[in-house]
Amino acid sequence: MSVLTVGFDLDMTLVDSRPGIAAAYRALTARTGVHVDAEAAVSRLGPPLRTEIARWFPPEQVEEAVTIYRELYPAYAITPTVPLPGARAALDAVRARGGRVLVVTSKIGRLARLHLDHLGLAVDELAGDLFAEEKASALRAHGATHYVGDHVADMAAAGAAGVPGIGVATGPCSADELHGAGAAVVLGDLGGFPAALDRMIRLALEQ
Repeated sequence: MSVLTVGFDLDMTLVDSRPGIAAAYRALTARTGVHVDAEAAVSRLGPPLRTEIARWFPPEQVEEAVTIYRELYPAYAITPTVPLPGARAALDAVRARGGRVLVVTSKIGRLARLHLDHLGLAVDELAGDLFAEEKASALRAHGATHYVGDHVADMAAAGAAGVPGIGVATGPCSADELHGAGAAVVLGDLGGFPAALDRMIRLALEQ
């Protein structure tokens, strides 16, 4: 059997970044004069930043707005972000079973790293700026055996990588949506992850 390597999404899977991201969007509005409904934006976290920015800015201003947002992000988004329930225990559970922890996120790597370092969430590998099936390349490259995420696109990533997807209904997608997107297991939050991981390991050994 492959070495246990569990990939996790970041936003709304390991961390609740909504307050910080909303603050960063409000700062972007203050800087540019272009209104962004911060609460609406954080209600649909998951897709790449450009997807959200393009809802509010004309096409010719999107790249500049992305750059400004990322410049503002460290000052506004890091401190308000907190771990989601069960996040620390989930990472500990992987290591307790001799496994490795991988984070694969649509957020660019240097900003994702700021969150992990600030919260003391230690991971073995980090891959950023990837979404949906794009994440599969990182999952395969790092030998992931499972992928945990809150979005239907994360389940698509797991499917494309050929590994079981573990859905957590802590983000914008419902349990039914995660099941429909191919999740092998759907949890209310990461509190149930250690037991679910044990069940999946046992099933894999029995096959």
